[in-house]
Amino acid sequence: MKATAQAHSNIAFIKYWGNADEALRLPANPSISMNLAGVETVTTVEWREDLGQDTLMINDAPADAKATERVARHLDAVRARLGVALKANVSSRNNFPMGAGIASSASSFAALTVAAVSAAGGQLSERELSCIARLGSGSASRSIPGGYVEWQTGETHEESFAFQVAPEAHWDLVDVVAIISTGHKEVGSREGHGTALSSDYQAARVAGATDRLERCKAALFERDFGRFAAVVEQDSNMMHAVMMTSQPPLFYWQPASLVVMDAVRRWRSEGLSVCYTLDAGPNVHCLTTAQDADEIERRVTALSGVQRVLRAPVGGGAVVLG
Repeated sequence: MKATAQAHSNIAFIKYWGNADEALRLPANPSISMNLAGVETVTTVEWREDLGQDTLMINDAPADAKATERVARHLDAVRARLGVALKANVSSRNNFPMGAGIASSASSFAALTVAAVSAAGGQLSERELSCIARLGSGSASRSIPGGYVEWQTGETHEESFAFQVAPEAHWDLVDVVAIISTGHKEVGSREGHGTALSSDYQAARVAGATDRLERCKAALFERDFGRFAAVVEQDSNMMHAVMMTSQPPLFYWQPASLVVMDAVRRWRSEGLSVCYTLDAGPNVHCLTTAQDADEIERRVTALSGVQRVLRAPVGGGAVVLG
């Protein structure tokens, strides 16, 4: 009873921050994202009769107790759904920095979900796989479908899932990620979501999220980069305003992050199709088109404080590799 699955990270245009239900990880607002081709997690799950507890290897090294416990809790959800009583050996590998604001938990829990279900012989729909992945990491729900993906809120476990709104080929967007730091952030997204309501700005951010999502989708469907850039940067800034004014405050930006954001706005004023967005970390996602991607990559690489650059076009959904 063994299977291997692959899932891509994703970058949200309209952000998920804060939960309406912490236990079920039901988001406070809907979000929309794109999967990142080549930025991926590959996970193998083997259900075994001779194990007394779940084990976890990450990038060929034993995981710490906290990560192992989190994976074991997620496997409990799979066990409950499929009627499996066995424990599992889990081996996971990422080809990009973890815990640095590039949604490593999204690809990790999407791959874990698909591999665990497949290894147990389960045949679940994309919708249900998205629901289960959400329990491990909210944004993992968006890494199950491919292309451009919307995640709806819902009031129950079954109602909150992600679905494709446009295929990979719809628009040739490229994410040029400016890696400012590969260090693991001190406060992870999981903890940060719990403090969102302590900010006076969270209620206003959530209240306007659906309107921003609809504006973003309209720009996406029409491939209107100007309108797309305006709402994506607005939403990113609003999420970080909530983070900075939460108790305790979360300051994920670093000086080099601001350098990149300022440069992106300047480049757009010069006629390049580029905008920025940041998840819970200092690394800046510079969204651009295939036509301008080479120039944006060249310029980002040359900026002070940028360690290296990742480049990812739109990616597909989570898949079983074997």
